[in-house]
Amino acid sequence: MKTIISITRTVTMAAAVATLSFSTVNAQKLAPAQVPAPVMAAFNQAFPKAMDVEWKMRGTQYKVEFETGLLFRDHEVWYDANGKELRHEEEISASDLPEAVVNAINAEFPGYRTDDVERITQEGAVSYVVELKKLGQPEWKAAFDASGKLLEKAVD
Repeated sequence: MKTIISITRTVTMAAAVATLSFSTVNAQKLAPAQVPAPVMAAFNQAFPKAMDVEWKMRGTQYKVEFETGLLFRDHEVWYDANGKELRHEEEISASDLPEAVVNAINAEFPGYRTDDVERITQEGAVSYVVELKKLGQPEWKAAFDASGKLLEKAVD
């Protein structure tokens, strides 16, 4: 069993490194002046107090990474060239998870504690990605919809 987990972790790590390398190669950093006016206007209207803002272009999409609030919560938002928000990934607290998601986590992963949590909004649909830990057990990464339905899980 340890060998399978070790192999799974190795394969997962290799895939993550490959993905990161591919993403980095294909992501072009942009100065704010290089961002189209409709994109910048949409961003500034939605997040007027954003801090530590970094822009990148991936294909035809504009990705912005930034922080908000006193706790410096991380965000990533993708826009098209017209300023339409395509995707928003937001770091949230486990206490911000909907009750249905908390119940699903407790049923599917009894005794695990919730570590990192992200709320992802795409095309009006909200999902939650959580990292789960339990002493002496493999760590898990799981995605749930807002109603608590498990969408995907993998050993992390």
